[in-house]
Amino acid sequence: MTDTINLNHHYWQGAFIGDEEAARRLATLPAAVEAALATPLDTETVLAACDALSRALRNPAHRVQERLGPHLPEGTDADREELLAELAEFLGRPSLTRKLRRELGGTAPQRLSRPDAKETVYEAWAPVGLVAHIAPGNAATVAPLSVIEGLLAGNVNVLKTSSADTFLAQHLLAELAAQDPTGALAERVIVLRFPSSRQEWLRLMCAPADAVAVWGGESAVEGVAAHVPPGSRLVEWGHKISFAYVTQDAFTDEETLSALARDVCLFEQQACSSPQVVYLDTDPGNTEALHAFAERLAAALAAQPAPAADRALDPAEYAELTTTEHLARLEEHLGLTRVLAAPDGTWRVMADSRPALTASPLHRSVWVKPLPRKDLIATLRPMRRYLQTAAVAGSRTDIAELCALVLAAGATRVTPVGAMTAGYAGEPHDGVYALQRYSRRVAVQADARFAATACLDDLARPALFPPPTGPLLDKAAVQDLNRGVERSDAELYFRSGGSTGKPALSLFTYEDYDTQMHAAARGLLAAGYDPARDRTANLFYCGGMYGGFISFFSILERLGGVQMPMAAGSDHRATAEMIAAYEVDTLFGMPSYLWQLLHEEADLLRSYGGLRKIYYGGEHFTEEQRRTLTETFGIEVVHSITYGSTDLGPLGYQCTESGGSVHHLHADLHTLEIVDVDEDRPVAPGETGRLVFTTRARRGQHLDRYVIGDLGRALPGRCPCGSHAPRFELLGRLGEVMRVATYFLNYRRFVAIAGERLGHGGELQAVLTSGASREGLTVRLERGHAPDPDRAREAFLAAYPEVRSAVAEKLLDFRVELVDGADLDRTATSGKLLAVVDRRR
Repeated sequence: MTDTINLNHHYWQGAFIGDEEAARRLATLPAAVEAALATPLDTETVLAACDALSRALRNPAHRVQERLGPHLPEGTDADREELLAELAEFLGRPSLTRKLRRELGGTAPQRLSRPDAKETVYEAWAPVGLVAHIAPGNAATVAPLSVIEGLLAGNVNVLKTSSADTFLAQHLLAELAAQDPTGALAERVIVLRFPSSRQEWLRLMCAPADAVAVWGGESAVEGVAAHVPPGSRLVEWGHKISFAYVTQDAFTDEETLSALARDVCLFEQQACSSPQVVYLDTDPGNTEALHAFAERLAAALAAQPAPAADRALDPAEYAELTTTEHLARLEEHLGLTRVLAAPDGTWRVMADSRPALTASPLHRSVWVKPLPRKDLIATLRPMRRYLQTAAVAGSRTDIAELCALVLAAGATRVTPVGAMTAGYAGEPHDGVYALQRYSRRVAVQADARFAATACLDDLARPALFPPPTGPLLDKAAVQDLNRGVERSDAELYFRSGGSTGKPALSLFTYEDYDTQMHAAARGLLAAGYDPARDRTANLFYCGGMYGGFISFFSILERLGGVQMPMAAGSDHRATAEMIAAYEVDTLFGMPSYLWQLLHEEADLLRSYGGLRKIYYGGEHFTEEQRRTLTETFGIEVVHSITYGSTDLGPLGYQCTESGGSVHHLHADLHTLEIVDVDEDRPVAPGETGRLVFTTRARRGQHLDRYVIGDLGRALPGRCPCGSHAPRFELLGRLGEVMRVATYFLNYRRFVAIAGERLGHGGELQAVLTSGASREGLTVRLERGHAPDPDRAREAFLAAYPEVRSAVAEKLLDFRVELVDGADLDRTATSGKLLAVVDRRR
C-alpha cells in the first residue's frame, strides 16, 4: 500500500482525500447532500453499475481484482476468492432485482405510479435522504454492501469504517462508481475511516442524517444513538442470539447431529445466525436424555474439520471462553451442568439443566438445554429482542407447530438444521427489509386531469441511461442467445406470430414478464383506457404458444379492468352475440380480425350500439379504415394498444394525443436508436431508419442493440400530453420494402394510394410471383371496399412512378384483383395479415 493511499484514506464523492480535507468537507456535508438529492437516482443506474462490477469480480483476469487485492482481509487464497465470489453474487443483477422486488415491490420503486389504476393516486418508495452507516469491524463485506443497499433506495450515503479495517470499502465503492458514466453514484458515496473516539466527526456525519444504520452490541448502539437527531431513524443491526430446537424423534438421528455440528463450526459461530444453544424438547428433570444428547453432539463436533491454524483468539475472547467453561465445570458439583470438551480446546459442549437462554462464548462452544415446547414462549419471550434464527429438527408436523411457537417467542427466522447460516436473495434481516428502512413511502393525490397519466415522473423528467454499446443484433443472433439462456431464466416460452418469416422462440422469467405487463398497462392508461368503466372483450388470438391473448389478459388483470376473455374465433356470430349480451364497449384485437368481425356482423353490432373504443395491436388501421369505424360503427376511440414484439415485449405506447403510427417509447424499459437502412450509423434527426432497441429491465435475457426489423423516425419536441418519453413514428417493416423488377417498392405506399385515390378502407396484400420472362406483382384488395380492378390498377400506375416505369419497360406484370377478406393469406398463429407474400422461386 503506497504512502499516498495511507494518507488519503477517505473516499469523498469520487476522490480520495486526507484527514484535513475530510474535516473541511464534513462541515459542509448538509450542502453536499442537498446538491446530490436535487437529481433523482434511477434504480437502473445502480443495477447497471453493480452488474458490471459483478462481472469484473467474476473474471480472474480483470484488473479490478488486482486493484482490490491489497485491501482484502488477511486469509488464505481460498478465503479471498470466496469473499470476492460473495461480493460478485450480491452485486449481480439477478440478486439485486430479486431483492428490489421482494423489499420494494419492483425494479423501479422510485417512480410515482398508480397502485390502483382506477384511482389517480400515485405512490412510490422515496429515499429518506442521507443514510449514515456505522460499520462493524469484524465483517469485511458488511460496510460496502450496506452502502449499496442505501444506493438502491436512492440515498446519499456516508459510511464510517473502523480505523483497524482495511481499505476494501473505500476501493470497492470507488470501483463501483467507476462503472457509472453518469457520475450519479460517486456523488452519493462518502467513506470515512476513523476511530469511534473521534466523536466530533461522528457527530458531524450523523447530525444531517435522516437514518443512521449501526452494527454492534448495546454499547456500540448507545454510543451512536447519542448523535442521532430527533426524528431520524436509528436502524439497529445489533448482536443476536440463535438457537436450535430438537424434538425427541431427532435426539439420536446422526444426520441431525452432523448438521448441528456443521452449523456450530461454520464461521466459528461468528455469524448472528450461528447456534449458541441447542434446546431439547424434554423436561428439565430428564438429565439422562440431556447428557446422552450432549455426548452425541460432542462426538459430531469432534468429527468436524479442525479450525484454521491462523484463527487465534485475542485475550478478551480467550478470557471469556475459559471463564465460561470453568464456571460450568464448577456447577457440575451442584448437579446443574456437565462439560464435554476437546483435549486441545477447539470445541466444548456444556449441558445445563436450566432452560434459560444463555449466550455462548462462541468459537465452537454450545449450550445444550432442556425446554419442553409448552414452556417455549414463556422461557424465550423475555429475550425476544435478542433472538434471530431458530433451526428446528423433527417431523413435518413438529416443524409446522414449532415454527409458530418460536416466531411467537420472538425469533425472526426459522431454518432446517444445517442451514442456519445460509440465506437467499432478498431475505429479511432481523425481521425487517433493509431497503424499506432506508426508504419512505410517499403518495400524491391528483385530480381527473391525470386520468391518462400512469406515472407522474414522465411529466417531470426524461429517463436517461448510458448509451448502448456493442454490435447490432438481428433476429438470428437473438435466437442464438436464446439457446444460451439458463434453464432457471427460461420460465415462460412464447413463439412469434411468424408474420415476417419462421416463428421464433422467446424466453422470459416470470419477473421480467410481470415488469413488462405492468409497463404495457401503464401505456394503456395513457391511451385513454378506463379500467373503472370500460367493459372489454379480449379478442386476440390464443394458442400455439402465441403470447397475444395471454399478454393482454395479464395487462387487464394488472389494471383491474372488466374483461371478457373471448379470444379470436371463427364463429363471428357467436362472438358478436356475446359482445351484446355482456354489454361490451371496448374491443382488444388485431385490426384484420376486428375488421372482419365488424363487417360480417355489422347489423347486430350496429343495432347493439354499445361499442365505444377499439385498442388494436400487431397491425395498423389505415386512415380510411379509422374513418369507417367512426362513421359506420360509432367508435369514439381507436388507439394502438401497444407497439412491441414477442422477444422484446412492449416497446411503445400511444397517448391520447397520438394517432396513426406515432408512439411513445417505454423509456423505463428500453433505449431506442435509429440507424441508417444500409449502414450501421445513426441517421440525422427526423430521418427514417432502422429501429434498434436495447432492453434495460430484464434479468433472464440481455438484448442489446437489437435490430427489430421495423423502420421509423424520431419526432422532435415534447408531446402535447406532457410526457418526456421520446416519440417515434413507425414507417413499416424492412420486409415491406420489395425488390421487384430492379425497383424497390414499398407496401405502405400501395396502402396510402389505395386510401387516398380509391377510398379503400379494407385490407390490402401484395403477392410476388415469377414468370417466364418477367416478375409479377398482384395487389389484392378486399372485396366490398374497392372499385373494379381496372380502375384500381390505373390509379396505382398513375400515383406510383416506379411501378409505371417497370410496367412500361416490360419488367413487371402488374395486376389488381378483388378477393374476400377470408381468402387473404394470414399467419396461422396470430391471424395477422401477411402484407407481402413472396411466391418467387
